[in-house]
Amino acid sequence: MIFEGALSVKAIINGNKRQVEKVIIDAKKQSKDINYLKKICKAKNIAIELQDRETINELAQGKTHGGVIGIAKERINQPLDDLLSNQSFICLLDGIEDPFNYGYILRSLYSAGCSGILCNNRDWSLAQNVICKSSAGASELINIHQSDDLVNDLRYLKNKGIECLAAYRNNAVSYLDKNYRKPVLIAIGGQMRGISKDLLKEMDGFIYIPYANDFRNALNASSATSVIAYEILRQRNQL
Repeated sequence: MIFEGALSVKAIINGNKRQVEKVIIDAKKQSKDINYLKKICKAKNIAIELQDRETINELAQGKTHGGVIGIAKERINQPLDDLLSNQSFICLLDGIEDPFNYGYILRSLYSAGCSGILCNNRDWSLAQNVICKSSAGASELINIHQSDDLVNDLRYLKNKGIECLAAYRNNAVSYLDKNYRKPVLIAIGGQMRGISKDLLKEMDGFIYIPYANDFRNALNASSATSVIAYEILRQRNQL
């Protein structure tokens, strides 16, 4: 599969979560980014191919590649234990279907210190370039476990001492009233169908984002994730 742009190509190389077969660079392009790309490709024995811009345009799907594309294999699905850390902050994503939205969510979570993503096992292969670009490369840097059994994995994490909370308004408390200094999992649902009932049954509690007025509609998943993730970061920075 093809990744376009220096930012995305740097991410797939530095993320070490997929095999990068080669990097194709506009032979006329010179910059600090290009020099850095060549340096890390050499360090990791990744082939570099210099081509004219017309050839690169033919290979690329879009027009924002900036003269740099990378060809890589499918991402390795990481073990569930890779999501655990000394201070785990895991996000379970259920029903996120739009690759742009998924990428925006991953960008916010990675920047806020999320230790890993738990989500359904699905084929994103045709959207990997979109996800990488919209996440500003975070999709290649953050730990992700695609699960065949989310309920079973959720129970495993609970047995590891992780408190599991869902962004869900019924019987919920304000997200500001929770203590996130201990290991925690936050479940976020897609805008169309939300979090599945089977997963909701496994949760230790529910949180919601209070509004300043009587607005009745939910925030989109990306916005809600950012709000909650940065409250977790704020609390943990006070330690």
